[in-house]
Amino acid sequence: MCGIVGFTGKQSAAPVLLAGLKKLEYRGYDSAGIAVENDGLISVSKVSGRIANLCEKTKDGALLQGNTGIGHTRWATHGAPTDVNAHPHISNDRRFTVVHNGIIENYMALREELIEKGYHFESQTDTEVVVHLLEMYDSGDFKETVMRTTARLEGSYALGILCADCPGTIYAVREASPLILGVGVGENFFASDVTALVAYTRNAIYLEDGEFAALTPNGISVFDCTGAPIRKEISRITWSIEAAEKGGYDHFMLKEIMEQPRAVKAALTPRLQGDEIHLDGFDYSAEELREIRKVVITACGSAYYAGCAGKYAIEKLCRLPVTVELASELRYSDPQIDSSTLLIVLSQSGETADTIAAMKECQKRGAKTLAVVNVVGSTIAKLADHTLYTWAGPEIAVATTKGYTTQLTVLYLFALYTAEKLALVSEEDYHRLLSQLQGLPKQMQQVLDMNTAIPRLAEKYKHNSSVFFIGRNTDYSVALEGALKLKEISYIHAEAYAAGELKHGTIALIDEGQPVVALCCNEMIAEKTMNNIIEVKARGAKVLAVAEKGNRTILSQADDVIYIPRVDPLFSAAVEVVPLQLLAYYTAKEKGCDIDKPKNLAKSVTVE
Repeated sequence: MCGIVGFTGKQSAAPVLLAGLKKLEYRGYDSAGIAVENDGLISVSKVSGRIANLCEKTKDGALLQGNTGIGHTRWATHGAPTDVNAHPHISNDRRFTVVHNGIIENYMALREELIEKGYHFESQTDTEVVVHLLEMYDSGDFKETVMRTTARLEGSYALGILCADCPGTIYAVREASPLILGVGVGENFFASDVTALVAYTRNAIYLEDGEFAALTPNGISVFDCTGAPIRKEISRITWSIEAAEKGGYDHFMLKEIMEQPRAVKAALTPRLQGDEIHLDGFDYSAEELREIRKVVITACGSAYYAGCAGKYAIEKLCRLPVTVELASELRYSDPQIDSSTLLIVLSQSGETADTIAAMKECQKRGAKTLAVVNVVGSTIAKLADHTLYTWAGPEIAVATTKGYTTQLTVLYLFALYTAEKLALVSEEDYHRLLSQLQGLPKQMQQVLDMNTAIPRLAEKYKHNSSVFFIGRNTDYSVALEGALKLKEISYIHAEAYAAGELKHGTIALIDEGQPVVALCCNEMIAEKTMNNIIEVKARGAKVLAVAEKGNRTILSQADDVIYIPRVDPLFSAAVEVVPLQLLAYYTAKEKGCDIDKPKNLAKSVTVE
């Protein structure tokens, strides 16, 4: 869950590396470093803390001369976030240096072996074993040395490697961790994410697991795990530079909240042709769909909660049993999955380690797989039988917003598409629901426009140490995501509960003044939720309700009300979550939190 970047060309490497790391800082920001090769010597500079500290230390790269280098921004897994544990790591003879994203699972055994052979370790990281292996296996042939070293590694890794004896050359290695090569003119790059590349090139090569590449200013050579050269396609990056910038907003998170109407429209529009839904990456016939007896959705974090919300639409419209499983639990269970199961895999990055492992386990058991991801060419997209991209554009803030809502949108499209194919929905209902889907971007924009008082509510609730979220049915699924957003970026303890479970223990936690966010947008069970609101009010709770416009009854019980437009309950989660995102954002802002980079978190969880 780190970011790595590399450059070789004619211009000074350090400023390019620093610029790339700034784009990758969402992947980790507890330390950072760069290494630059110049005339057969490698200079390393690294610091704990943010990349701004590294820029200051290196005078924006001016202190490190050279045209070839590698960089790293870290989210600590092995060893505390200190200067010593920061990457790059350099070998004892100072001829090899490495940056690494992932985990070397057998590093303890390798470390003991290397210590016995006289190698000295500076850090507590798993990564440092790599540079000492490179030194130990050095044969004078850089490529052979890299191959012999990586053959000893177990786990997940994306590596960038410099050798002082090979000026102008970088080796980049991928195994179960994202790595993209940027193809330039007289210069070439690698990075964990295309956001670090788009300022310099739109041409990219996506490495597969087990592949590695040699980069020089004049070209890129890609090899398989045996060292045999392979031909790779060059893909075109469609994201613009502007899409990866804040665009005048104080934070990426606010920008991405505000982009949701456009992002959802981008997910919908190409797939709606007249009165028909065309799923570009899912072409099952009615006969193939009838073979599906069960749907399992698996994901982590917010993607899991998107699955929880999407479950209602799929079950209701497709008349199939749907379970939603945390990938980190599913991968270690003995799931009842076979060839009649459709596994839907949700991930913004497409590189989530637990989700990939769960997906592979289910594929072994014969499951059909459908990926819903944002990043083109990601691991999950490549592993799946079918892939539906969310087309949300780059999402930089660690706390997802448009990633969640576009995942939900794609699940809604899948549900209605499948129901129509199987003749499970009447023509009248199909057109009504299709119209509802088409209206989601406009309704999300209305939420943004009509809730200008949310900053005031955030100021009111910011001093609380704990907030409860309650709801039923689809409202409960949104409560889960709303609570996660608040705890992620404001550090206020927040928990979501099914409102009907209050009397089964949770109500014991309600004291005088306890804030409760009550979601009351599903009119089918609104009366039941109102009773729960009355129960917590009777015990002194302060209630902030989210309700559909026109609901006047809620005013008799709630202390504050946030309104959303009327939406069909099957699709309401995508609209209902928006004010909760805003509430979390403004609460964190009131508290002075680092919103885009919340403590201890990183964007893409590529390690277990």
